[in-house]
Amino acid sequence: MNEIKSTEEQLRSEVEALKRQLEEQEKSKDGAEGQPKGPSAATLVMIGLGLIVLIVTGFFAGYLPRQRREQVLAAESIADSQALPTVTVTPVRRSEIKGELVLPGNIQAIAEVPVLARASGYVKQRYADIGDRVKAGQVVAEIEAPELDQQIRQAKATLDQANSTVQQAEAAVEQGRTNANLAKVTAQRWDNLFTRGVVSRQDNDTYQAQYAAQQSNVQALEKAVAAAKSNVGAVEANLARLNELKGYQTVRAPFAGVITVRNIDSGALVNEGSTLLFRIAQTGTLRTYVNVPQSDADSVRAGQGATLSIPELPGRKFRGAVTRNSNAFDPTTRTLLTEIQVPNPDGVLVPGMYAQVDLQVERRNPPLVIPGDTLVVRSDGPQVAVVNPDGTVHFTRVQLGRDYGDRLEVLSGLEAGQQLATNPSDAVREGVKVKPVVQEKAAPPKR
Repeated sequence: MNEIKSTEEQLRSEVEALKRQLEEQEKSKDGAEGQPKGPSAATLVMIGLGLIVLIVTGFFAGYLPRQRREQVLAAESIADSQALPTVTVTPVRRSEIKGELVLPGNIQAIAEVPVLARASGYVKQRYADIGDRVKAGQVVAEIEAPELDQQIRQAKATLDQANSTVQQAEAAVEQGRTNANLAKVTAQRWDNLFTRGVVSRQDNDTYQAQYAAQQSNVQALEKAVAAAKSNVGAVEANLARLNELKGYQTVRAPFAGVITVRNIDSGALVNEGSTLLFRIAQTGTLRTYVNVPQSDADSVRAGQGATLSIPELPGRKFRGAVTRNSNAFDPTTRTLLTEIQVPNPDGVLVPGMYAQVDLQVERRNPPLVIPGDTLVVRSDGPQVAVVNPDGTVHFTRVQLGRDYGDRLEVLSGLEAGQQLATNPSDAVREGVKVKPVVQEKAAPPKR
């Protein structure tokens, strides 16, 4: 446009110069002749030619380039309207056979038991508090029970009385046996006299009956001795029970561990079998429970290694191993409860912690994995835009599995190798033909 303007200005300046020359010539002629005359025919021709040249130059310098530019813009607009929309696509891949299965876990003590009072009384002294580490058999508290001491003394007196009863019964047995022996001798003598005919049958039968009665009396006395001895055994058992209860006045730790709960203090009244004194957890080895999904349950076996990481302990890894599982799926979550035991010699891990458990698993049928930005959620369910080899778009419904954030498992609806549109826009519609551009290959998906 600047060139056109400069050309027009140059032509105008030339025409103005010609006009001035003609006017000067006319003035010179008029001065010579003394009479004013109009412009000559040559002057008019020159002016006309100048105007024609000016018009032609403006046409070629202005109109034609503008028309050419408009034609180019129209052609580009038609080409853009007819061009295929460019769509970034990514292939459907199958996850690796070997991968990491990361699951949340709950850390618990390998054993945790409550310590209850086995003797009623008052706490004489407490030797442990929460957080203290104790050894097996270590004294953690003492209970004072005066009533129990009185019961023990009473049981001992009852035992002495029962022993005396046994001795009396044994003496009665000895006396009965002596009487039986005397009755036996007497009966034999009277039987001999009866045989000779010296005494009557009535007298003989009387002495024979006395001998039999003495024998029965001996048997009764022997049974009385047995009953007295049984009574002694019952009294001894009761005394042993009371002594055992007295032993429970000294409360000891059942195993080595840490005190997690302390529910009593010195002077507190405790009742036998109902008052919680302490709670002790064995933390040398901890167990971690994870819920393994049904799709991965066949890949987790006893003895398989596992690694625990704690969010509050960055950079530290704790090695463990799978020990057992419940052999039954939770009908609500379709998961298998699995136990992993982790050594904890330094006591860094604490029961109740949250942990992330990494399991190295091998899946027999690894599922398909798609990027998360290829999913389209509509009213009729989740879908993806499949770009066919001829460039046409087809929306396919899929059944999703696990969600890994940037990746999704697909259980059905797709095949490995299919191209999916990434972040499909409104231009990507059913049946539309597009120009696919393959996305740069990313790292293989991990599980």
